[in-house]
Amino acid sequence: MRQHELHPHGPSQTLAAERIASPSRNERTFSMQPRDRLPSLSVVIPCYNEAENLNRLLPRLQSVLQTLVADWEVILVDDGSRDNTQEVFAFWSNQPGFQAIQLSRNFGKEAALTAGLEAARCETCLMMDADLQHSPDLIPAMLAEWQQGYDVVYAVREHRRDEGPFKRLGARWFYRLVNAGARFQVPPDAGDFRLMDQAVVEALLELPERNRFLKGLYAWVGFNATEISYVPAVRGSGRSTFNLFHLLRLSFDGLTAFTTWPLRIASLVGFMLALLAFTYGGFLVFDYFVHGRDVPGWTTIVVGLMFFSGIQLIGLGVLGEYVSRIFEEVKGRPLYVVRHRAGRSLRDAQP
Repeated sequence: MRQHELHPHGPSQTLAAERIASPSRNERTFSMQPRDRLPSLSVVIPCYNEAENLNRLLPRLQSVLQTLVADWEVILVDDGSRDNTQEVFAFWSNQPGFQAIQLSRNFGKEAALTAGLEAARCETCLMMDADLQHSPDLIPAMLAEWQQGYDVVYAVREHRRDEGPFKRLGARWFYRLVNAGARFQVPPDAGDFRLMDQAVVEALLELPERNRFLKGLYAWVGFNATEISYVPAVRGSGRSTFNLFHLLRLSFDGLTAFTTWPLRIASLVGFMLALLAFTYGGFLVFDYFVHGRDVPGWTTIVVGLMFFSGIQLIGLGVLGEYVSRIFEEVKGRPLYVVRHRAGRSLRDAQP
């Protein structure tokens, strides 16, 4: 039977009650306190047309989890795939410890990750991609850092030599733009491949915004964090849908979500141009009355009008982006819609 559910973007009281009992986020200190045991682990994998890669990834992941931790679950989120991902989900959702969530359409990776985080029930949560570039072999190292007392362990790419020059340049400027003027820094080359304590997950789910730029939200919530370096494996089948256009859009999402400096720059540019125009106008008036000279032709006027009109349109565009974000927030639509759920975690399957 298909289930149709609306999910705003945060955990309901029922979800919060179902989570594993642990100290509340407000009761935790920021001092490093080593942990002397391995935690239960939820693994969230967003999927979009990754059927072939899932058939290679999930057996490896299952093997690692079975030998590493006693209590675990894998949450697969289908973000509107058009291949045979649902067939893969149908098989794995019948395996112990695997859950499958099918969204009603493609809502984007941020929404799919949020759906997986809301479904997680364990003490820690690991997020990884389904394209085989995030290796399950890094999970033991991440859990070891958690045992040292860190609440967040994120993986950072050692290099980008496998990417083209334009994508490397775009990634470099992406982090520069996002971190410009922000009160916190988004670690460069750190993506969604990370392990988080339950307290961090709860903090993320408490944030109400619909424009969920997760790379910024990870940094905003804080907590004790550390990094481990890794070399991404070669992507499996298929092609990445993340191109330069998506990178630019993500950059603008990050800018509008965490800083207002584009608005300030637009105001500053407007002030400087107005001052320049006033000064130039004063010079022309002085030159006319003192020397009797007039400004010849219409070229200067037309060029000036086009220049200032362009600046005004840029300012309106920046302002419009912020207004559109406000419009999206005010509508209050659900972040995603669940079409179907299947499978149970090992914890739910226990008598």
